[in-house]
Amino acid sequence: MEKKISIANRQVILNYNKAYPKNRETLLKSKTFEKFITYFINIEKDMDVNIYDYLTNDGELTPEEAGRQFCTFLRLLAVFDIDEMEPTHFLKDNDTLNNVIEEIYRGWRSLQRFGFMNSLDTPDFGINTLVERDSKMNDLILRTYRLFSEKIANRPNLVYRQVQAGTNSCFSVHDSEEHWNEDYIGLKDVPIIDCVMLRTPMILHPKSSKRTGMFVKAEENPMNYLSIDPNEWFCLPIKVGKLLCFVYFNTKYTASALSMANLFELAPIDESNKRPDLLMIFGNEDGKNETVYWHDEKNGIWVGCISDHPRIEYFGYLKKMALTLHNLAMMEKGWLPIHGAMVNIKLKDGRQKGIILMGDSGAGKSESIEALKHVGKDKIKSVEVVFDDMGTIHLEDGVPYGQGTEIGAFIRLDDLDPGTPYRDMDRSIFFAPENPNSRMVVPTEPYSFITRNHPIDLFCYANNYTDSKGMKELTFDEIKQTCKDGTRMALGTTQEVGLSKTYFANPFGPMQEQEICEPLIDEMFTAMKDQGIYMGEIYTHLGFDKSNRQGIEDAAEELLKFITDDPKPEAE
Repeated sequence: MEKKISIANRQVILNYNKAYPKNRETLLKSKTFEKFITYFINIEKDMDVNIYDYLTNDGELTPEEAGRQFCTFLRLLAVFDIDEMEPTHFLKDNDTLNNVIEEIYRGWRSLQRFGFMNSLDTPDFGINTLVERDSKMNDLILRTYRLFSEKIANRPNLVYRQVQAGTNSCFSVHDSEEHWNEDYIGLKDVPIIDCVMLRTPMILHPKSSKRTGMFVKAEENPMNYLSIDPNEWFCLPIKVGKLLCFVYFNTKYTASALSMANLFELAPIDESNKRPDLLMIFGNEDGKNETVYWHDEKNGIWVGCISDHPRIEYFGYLKKMALTLHNLAMMEKGWLPIHGAMVNIKLKDGRQKGIILMGDSGAGKSESIEALKHVGKDKIKSVEVVFDDMGTIHLEDGVPYGQGTEIGAFIRLDDLDPGTPYRDMDRSIFFAPENPNSRMVVPTEPYSFITRNHPIDLFCYANNYTDSKGMKELTFDEIKQTCKDGTRMALGTTQEVGLSKTYFANPFGPMQEQEICEPLIDEMFTAMKDQGIYMGEIYTHLGFDKSNRQGIEDAAEELLKFITDDPKPEAE
């Protein structure tokens, strides 16, 4: 990005290589600051007539003129006391002036704010350089705001709040020295992110809070209708499971894209010139309003493309497209994708069990595990999350193992025990916590852990649509058919509501490529049967009454009995 500052779509992006104020004088004198003040005045024209009239002297000044004059006024106010300054329309009412300062500060902090710098263009660059520069920016904005508020009040503040006044996140980028494939040369000049710093807790307010539509196979490679300006795009290289994925994103969606760093492992810089296994184009300005994927068999790349549209501001589009591409690639390798959760339960007496709960959105997977932690708190030493949403089962020497895809979890706040979001909030990113279907992204386990082979002791389908209680073991044919039917009571967490069926409870790859998935199901379930792994259902009751957690508690009690080696329970 060649611009010093970009302000649009309720966000601001600062290029620290081109616009970095080292002190207050530089900040107040900069064109970047003037651009923000002018942006603020234009916004206030539609929101607060009093502030707009005050700054433009009752309309005598244009927003641009008012912006320039107010910046000059602030530079003088930073040096002189109010009673030492020449009369101006900005000084006709101190109460209004104080209100304007508060609103400008609030307006700045209401934006989603990001800073970046080029790691190769900065001498002796290191992560400390990025963090230090961003931290000094945060401190400078705080001190500048406090100076003006104290001068107008003519006394020191009595309470100081160390809020995030600078950016929500910053990152460093580098340019690709040599591109990995001529067929994708249109992406060569997009800067590649090599380091991300998140200021958590980060609270974001996307316009959209639900994913709609399906990921479908494209009629051609989306590269054929690529529509991007390299100066308005970045590339985030991540690891989805063991696969390398390049996420090319429109800067309109910077908040969502950087949130991926709390969910997926960031790929090291030495992999940025490699050919990726997966490639995503997020926010393609093609006018198609599509969410599609394509298998580039020639180059061995699975390509996903999501068109630029206000609805895609929802984080689930990024996450689920990455997982869809991963699942398609892993099925091609002979691994079976599982839409569900896997945890290793370690007991205080030293025993350990690996359990997988499979089911589509809203089935009660996360809730059951949270309830298990609660009912087993006296016996359970720790709960290690292998995967919270999507993982795989594969065979080694005939033995099935589970592996994860993500180092974090994207969780509905309503699915959690009321205290959980607060316990983990210092590391979390929150999406629209004031709205229904609000969610958080929180890191859970290291990358080296999720990509190890994890033995499986129990595999259950999370059933939220029947009135049975607890947990029940199923026959081999019953468990296969139950999982392939993918029945659930949809609770409105996606576009579906009511009783629905999705092939293998997984609309992210298996449903689209059933002919590839079918033999993998037979192979993996046969292996689990041969290894004596417990296979059945747990009954969560979430499709009946979400406010009544008794069904979840019953299921958790039966899971705990299994883990502590009590006899296998039967459903009532």
